[in-house]
Amino acid sequence: MKTMRTVAAGLFAALIVGTGVAQADQLLGTYVARISEKDHQASDGYALDSAAQVVRQDRANVHQHIQTDEEDDIDGWFTTKAKRVRFEQLLNKPGAMNNSTRNAILHGEPLIEVQVYRQSVKVRLLD
Repeated sequence: MKTMRTVAAGLFAALIVGTGVAQADQLLGTYVARISEKDHQASDGYALDSAAQVVRQDRANVHQHIQTDEEDDIDGWFTTKAKRVRFEQLLNKPGAMNNSTRNAILHGEPLIEVQVYRQSVKVRLLD
């Protein structure tokens, strides 16, 4: 009987932990941004060479430099340099954006939507 209780307790704990993990990465919200020419350059002028850097620079331009594009939403998640460093790390994780999205961001000026989760982000093209 004790073994049965231990197994049941273990399954219950696994269910709770599994639920907690699913909830831990819940959607916090979204924002829309136009990636423009100024987002392709770092604050000190050099050309950026990854889509993650470009999307991060867009947020730096919005929050630090107050250089927004007409279609840029203001977000409440990436307001500091430290938060944008973490943002870039999340943008580089598998699944954050597909190859066509990366290419469009790196080589163009697309309108994007960023979905912000607790432990991840997802970027998709709107145009």
